[in-house]
Formats: sequence, C-alpha cells, structure tokens
Amino acid sequence: MRDFNSKLDALKTEIGKSTPARERLTYLYDEGSFTEIDAFVKHCDDNFSGVVTAYGYVDGNPVYAFSQDITVKNGAMNCVQAEKIKKVYDLAAKTGVPVVGIYDSFGASIDKPVCSLTAYGELLMWANNLSGVVPQISVVAGTCAGAAAMLAQSADFVVMSKDAEMFVTPNTNIKNLAENSAKSGTACAVCENDKEAVEFAKNILLKLPQNNLSPVPMYEFDASDVEFSKDADTMIKAVADLDSVIELSAEFGKASYTALGSVGGATVGFVATNKTNAKLTSADCSKIARFVRICDAFAIPVVTLVDTEGFEVSDEIEMQGAVKDMSKLAHAYAEATTVKLAVITGNAFGPAYIALAGKGANADLTFALPEAVISPIAPLAAAEFVSHDELKGAENVDAKRNELADEYINEKASAIVYAESGAVDAIVDAGDVRNAIINAIEIMAGKRISRLPKKHGNMPL
Repeated sequence: MRDFNSKLDALKTEIGKSTPARERLTYLYDEGSFTEIDAFVKHCDDNFSGVVTAYGYVDGNPVYAFSQDITVKNGAMNCVQAEKIKKVYDLAAKTGVPVVGIYDSFGASIDKPVCSLTAYGELLMWANNLSGVVPQISVVAGTCAGAAAMLAQSADFVVMSKDAEMFVTPNTNIKNLAENSAKSGTACAVCENDKEAVEFAKNILLKLPQNNLSPVPMYEFDASDVEFSKDADTMIKAVADLDSVIELSAEFGKASYTALGSVGGATVGFVATNKTNAKLTSADCSKIARFVRICDAFAIPVVTLVDTEGFEVSDEIEMQGAVKDMSKLAHAYAEATTVKLAVITGNAFGPAYIALAGKGANADLTFALPEAVISPIAPLAAAEFVSHDELKGAENVDAKRNELADEYINEKASAIVYAESGAVDAIVDAGDVRNAIINAIEIMAGKRISRLPKKHGNMPL
C-alpha cells in the first residue's frame, strides 16, 4: 500500500508540473473549473500522451478542450494521444458541448507511423461529424504540421498566435506563416501571443450557442452610441449593441466585413460589402459564404449591409471564375434557413443584389436607405445602353451621360421604385436601422423552413 501511495504521489507531482499545454487551458477556463481527463494515461514507452484533455466552464458554460503538450516528444501524435482526443469529441457529441483544440506539435509520431496516420484519419472523421453540431475552435499556439493542420482547419474558427505556424508541407523559404494564414483566410485572427489567442477564442465562444439545438446566447446590453455612417465598421457598430462586435477574417477578402456581435442582447452575424470601395473578389465570396454557413449551422441570424457595385473581373480567366464565385455566394445564402435580413445602404447592382439581398431565397426581409440605388447594371452603363441615341448628339457626352444616369436612377433604380414593386420591404432612415433590425429579428424568431429531402446541396467550390 505504501508503494502504491508513493507511486500515486509521484504521478500527481509529475502531472501537476506547469507546462505550456496546461497553462493555456487555465487561460481558457473560469478559475477553479479546469478539470483534467485521463491525466495518468501513458504511452507504451512510459511517456505521457503528449496532450492534456479537460472539461471546465467558460463564463459559466461547459466546454471540452484538448491542448497538445510540446514538452512530451514535441507533442507528437501517437495512438494514445489520439484516443484521448477522441474521448473529448465523444463526450462533446453526447452532451452537446463546444470543443476547443489547442495545437502545438511537430506532427505524427514516427515510432509507429501506421498508428499515427490512422489516428489522424479517425480524428478527422470525428471533427467533421461534429461539424455543425457543436462549435469547434482551433487555437494554433505553436507548430501545427501535416495532418494536424487539416484537423485544426476542420474547426469553425482558427485563431493563431503571431509566432505560430500551420502547414501541411514545410517550406523553409516561407516566412510569417501566421500572417500568411490570415491573408489566405486559413486563420480568422492572429494574436500577439498564445494567451491572447485563447482569449480571442473565448470571445468567439461567448457569442455562440452550445450546440445546433440551443438558442443563441442572451446577454445584458447597452444600446450603441455610434452614429450610423457609410463605412462598414461604423455601420455595424451602430446597429450592434455597444462593444459587442468581433471582426473575423479581417485580412482575407478585404472588400468585405464579417463579424459576430449582438443586437438587443442576442447574437447576430454581420456581413458588410463596403469595407473598401473595391468590388467583391473571389476571396470575399469565399469569406462571406463560409461565415453565412457557420451562422446558419447554429441558427444565428445574419444581417447583411449591402453597398457594392458587384464582382471584380479583371481578365478572361477571372471572368469565368467569377461565375463560380458568385454562385457559391448565392448558394450559401439561399441554402441558409436561419433568419436573413438585408439592408441596402448604397449600391446594389445585378448579381450582387440577387445574391445578398434578393427577396425570397436570399433575404427574408430587405430594407433600403432612401439613397439606395438598385439596378441590374450600373446606372451609367444603363444610360449608355437605353439612351444611346440621345448621347450621340450631345455636346458634352460625359455630362449628358451623368444626367441620363440620374434620370434612370430616379425612374427605375431608386429605393422607392423597388419598394413600390415589393422587392424592398421598407425604406428606413439611417438612424432607424438598428430599431428596424431589432424588430425584424424579434418577429422572425419563430421562422421554420422544411427543405426537400436530400443528403446535402452541391455548392460550387
């Protein structure tokens, strides 16, 4: 008995040592709630598993997590580590609780490579089975290499520290991997260090429901004190509750803005299309489409502020690719069954209007500011096409074209014209947009849609 107690004390001392893996979990969990799972489990070589698994509470809500331990064989993935992580996924599936994975490993163990590679395949299956069921967030705090990068990317959101790196195939000529991950859309945010990365992940978690059957979180809130104006950041902060907005994927698809926030205390996903004056690109379409699908998976209402002249087409190849990009964006909105509200704050031309604010499939309710311009093509192009004969005889062609474009807007492309036709539900002043959104979300809260039976839609990718 004495030998047993001595061995137990020695194990407790060993697992009680401070390591980066355990320290990161203390950043995640409420004080005193971090509870380790399978702490004593060892690999057949008498080393610990290389991962710390746990459950605890984040702002009072249960969360499962795993954190790779770089101090044990560089955090190498082995069959024992995989079993511990699979248990976390299994518990999350049974209880409908979010999962946070913290990655810091140089890849698979080469002692038994068959076991390691098989383990990754099983973990990818678990992560993808849970996708859309419970929120999953990956925090890349160190190296995330090979198949682990695919596993991390399977989560809903990836947050990195600035010195972290994530890759499938190493390339020593490529530097600033975290920064490049943000620019490619692989990571939704890059933070100064691992602690700030975990804090950012926590802030995202607090905006998400526990699972796909839970309602969105409700919080006490203060009304916004930001005045509505035409840039994306200011518009969203004017509509959202005070200090509730978290911008995501800021470095990817720079013409668009995606963010989680709250309106009237309830979580909302925000999309805006005029972060810059540029047209939407392939990156913007991918960014918005993925964000809308995440919101839809967890029944988070989507509010889209539309002000764009359409999609960027600079050459013949991009012209063809733009068709797929636009279709992908339209598919994401049309497939989503969550509450979808659109506010046309400026220009909404052609396919962009249909994809982002089109009545019926892509928006449940569409509002417009009085100065909004909605048209199948740009008004200047419409003037050229419709009134070509008038332009031919004009003394000042540019001035005449502008005059005809203004006439076209007033007669065929104004908010009033579209409201009269029923394509716009209401015309609202800038100062009334927040109240209009709050009322619309409340009245749409009971939205129910039944789709045709199918395995899944075939989104253009």
